[in-house]
Amino acid sequence: MAKTQLNVRVDEGTARAARERALARGMSVNRYIEELVRQDTGEAGHTFVEAAADFMKQYESVFAEEFGADRSTDRNVDRSANRSADRGSGRGSDREGRR
Repeated sequence: MAKTQLNVRVDEGTARAARERALARGMSVNRYIEELVRQDTGEAGHTFVEAAADFMKQYESVFAEEFGADRSTDRNVDRSANRSADRGSGRGSDREGRR
């Protein structure tokens, strides 16, 4: 991907925070800012979902052979039913109970 230079003026506190955060993550300030923008625009999440979908498509036959084609669908239905039952009985997680 071609890179474009972008000059930005920020106050000294913001610049210091960017340098410190980048250093703590072991990356350049340029890369840190680039990742922040990607996260803000949702590109990182979108890229992950695309990669996961490609992986699942590539290895679909392996999963079907190992676990059976219908098993994953049945398991998802069972989990949904269990979560609904847990919420109704007060056994749900704290996280669900706080909603």
